[in-house]
Amino acid sequence: MIDVKNLTKHYGSKIALDNVSFSAKEGQVLGLLGLNGAGKTTTMNIITGYIGATEGTVLINGFDMISEPAKAKASVGYLPEQPPLYPDMKVKDYLDFACKLKKVKEGDRERHINRICEQTGILNVCGRVIKNLSKGYRQRVGLAQALIGDPKVLVLDEPTVGLDPSQIIEVRTLIRELGKTGTIIVSSHILSEIKEICDRVVVLHQGRMIADGTPGNLSGMIHAPNKVVTWVEGDPDLVNMAVSSLPMTCTIRETGQKEKGIYEYEIKGPENTDIRAALFRAFAKADLPMIAIKGGDISMEDIFLRLIEDSNKEEEAK
Repeated sequence: MIDVKNLTKHYGSKIALDNVSFSAKEGQVLGLLGLNGAGKTTTMNIITGYIGATEGTVLINGFDMISEPAKAKASVGYLPEQPPLYPDMKVKDYLDFACKLKKVKEGDRERHINRICEQTGILNVCGRVIKNLSKGYRQRVGLAQALIGDPKVLVLDEPTVGLDPSQIIEVRTLIRELGKTGTIIVSSHILSEIKEICDRVVVLHQGRMIADGTPGNLSGMIHAPNKVVTWVEGDPDLVNMAVSSLPMTCTIRETGQKEKGIYEYEIKGPENTDIRAALFRAFAKADLPMIAIKGGDISMEDIFLRLIEDSNKEEEAK
């Protein structure tokens, strides 16, 4: 549904995008990550046809954004970070205006608008003036605008900004549902949100693509064998003694009793050191059964920052 090839964008001497390529198929929610200035907004603006690329191609639903712009744009719904609202219009009038722009048949508009208002939870404010709505409701109206015309591709820039926790859950659920039958690109600074709703993640840094994969695959790129969470049966004092006998210096923190006589511990060794085998042997020697063990959780934030750090090191080495 979306095919981006060798996308490059220059602003004078500044390179905003440098040979970026990725694709997203039907039924997929793709997350676009990057620091400020990484090229996310430029990428979305080119995909939606708002600006042109210096080099490269964008195909939307099989239509080239340059040679067939009308057909390509008709397949896209776009919610920018600042929703394109007319504050003095009533919600329903604004959505009717969006229907006219997107050439929804006049006889279908009433039913179409009501369905989308129900989807986005704004039926109760349809008759109100947009400027009198809360920020959360204005965000929902912007999302409703993006859904007008049932586009095959949705591009959403920070779609949950300004929403309360319950609304965020509702919008995430809606995005996942829409992603089953269409293609969605979501840009967000909330990394846990990307992990929650996206099937794939593309990471941009300084205009270059530095990673492309599922959240799980990106986690696999970054190992933390020096961090372990384990359940151990036995006296906590004996557990601490076993850890202190390791050939490397480790810190240990008890995080609570899980079952009778079984406690959970977080154990951390030196960076770039695999402590797992040594830990297993030490507990076996002390007759302290390990009931469960797993690697230390790697957050999406950790993954993102490590990818940026590795990319910077590669650039410095050139």
